[in-house]
Amino acid sequence: MPKALCLFSLVASILVVCLFVLDAIALLFGLSNFAILGAASLMMDITFAILGGILVYLSWSTYREQR
Repeated sequence: MPKALCLFSLVASILVVCLFVLDAIALLFGLSNFAILGAASLMMDITFAILGGILVYLSWSTYREQR
């Protein structure tokens, strides 16, 4: 069960990173119509992408400890 929770959090955090990175890219290239989260703020996108990356690292390291 702990391995499944680690994998679930890993997948969820990867999705968070992808969403915010794609939103930031859409904002940078002026494609507001294609922005997933509405291109509200570039600072918000960068912050949440970094925090999602930290969650990816924490989930991966916890999963490796569960082996």
